Amino acid sequence: MVSILLAASQSSNPILPASGEIIWSVLSFFVLMAILAKVAFPPISKMLKDRSEKIRGDIEAAERARNEAELDRAKAEAQLAEARHESTRLIDEARKTAEVIKADLVKRAEGEVAEMRQRAEEALEAERQRLVFELRGDIADLALELAEKILQSQLDRSSFDPLIASFLAESEASSK
Repeated sequence: MVSILLAASQSSNPILPASGEIIWSVLSFFVLMAILAKVAFPPISKMLKDRSEKIRGDIEAAERARNEAELDRAKAEAQLAEARHESTRLIDEARKTAEVIKADLVKRAEGEVAEMRQRAEEALEAERQRLVFELRGDIADLALELAEKILQSQLDRSSFDPLIASFLAESEASSK
């Protein structure tokens, strides 16, 4: 620096200022730097530090919020999957219940049909036996009338009952 001062004092260069000016400029610069270091730099440094801490805090808060959102999304997906599973289970359960009810109704209907068929067969059998009994009585009456006409006399029915029963048994055996 001294060499610059000497060179400036010896030559009259239009670019270099005079040596007195350089000394006062350097001295003013260092005084200004000392004043700035004492007065302006600490608040500026504090402001930059606070700003970087705020940015770091905001980044951490954003990261926490992202993590919480990710957890909430995972929970929502898990709840959705559980709801789907539950609805599938309820549908399957309802389907099985419906099948059981259907099978029970079919079984009851088949039982009722079998019971109605049995009652109808019993009624038919009872009617057939009633008709056979009635027919036997009619045949016996006709046989008596025929015998009465042949003999031209009135016959007593009780004396010919064994004969009538034998005749009916033979006619029934031959009709089957």
